[in-house]
Amino acid sequence: MTPWIVSDELWERLEPLLPQRERRFRYPGRKPLPDRKVLCGILYVLHTDNQWEYLPQELGFGSGMTCWRRLRDWNEAGVWQRLHEVLLAELNAASRLDWSRCVVDSSHVRGLKRGQLTGPSPVDRGRAGSKHHLITDGFGTPLAVLLTGGNRNDITQLLPLLDAPVHGRVGRPRRRPDSLFADRGYDHDSYRDQVRARGIVPAIARCGTPHGTGLGIYRLVIERTFAWLHGFRRLRNRWERRTDMHEAFLKLACCLITHRQLGSLC
Repeated sequence: MTPWIVSDELWERLEPLLPQRERRFRYPGRKPLPDRKVLCGILYVLHTDNQWEYLPQELGFGSGMTCWRRLRDWNEAGVWQRLHEVLLAELNAASRLDWSRCVVDSSHVRGLKRGQLTGPSPVDRGRAGSKHHLITDGFGTPLAVLLTGGNRNDITQLLPLLDAPVHGRVGRPRRRPDSLFADRGYDHDSYRDQVRARGIVPAIARCGTPHGTGLGIYRLVIERTFAWLHGFRRLRNRWERRTDMHEAFLKLACCLITHRQLGSLC
């Protein structure tokens, strides 16, 4: 099956979250394209990095502008965030989240058309770009993702990522891992104290220490998750000037990765 065809399992979870559109009683106009077909068009662009205006009409996914508007509206309605929460809750209920540790890191992508939340990258000769900030569990399942400018310090997003809740277990849902692994970009004693205050053991590499201290073994999972994330060609570079549109693609990709993890239960 081609990756942009929506599976029945994913659609069953997504369809109840989509906002309902009311048609006018008088002069209702042309009947809108079914949401499932439009989602296939959105996934086609996410996987292939095709330009919206060149979306192949023979696929039956509607026009590129129809898909763009639907992606915008669904993102504004919080559909992707809620879908991610639903998928994580199912994994958590099945005890398939590794709460023994979590891993946090960021990755830089070039902002070819600039726009909001872009900035001069310190690792790309000052070219404009953005950062994807990600936190995963011990298996590499994405728990939360954030978008900032390319010049934003990694450590500023540590606590917002760490405080993202995950539900799905009977009783009080567990929201905190036992330990946190991070590289030297997160080396700051005040943040270590705030991590400890949350009942989490910080395993953060210190600046000035030699490489090969052992953290790389545990951080491999997030590097693999970034490889999965940027396997979606639309996320390798940032083409969208609008922040919300790039965030929509970013959150949708995390939903797809999480859904793959859920599919491994079958």
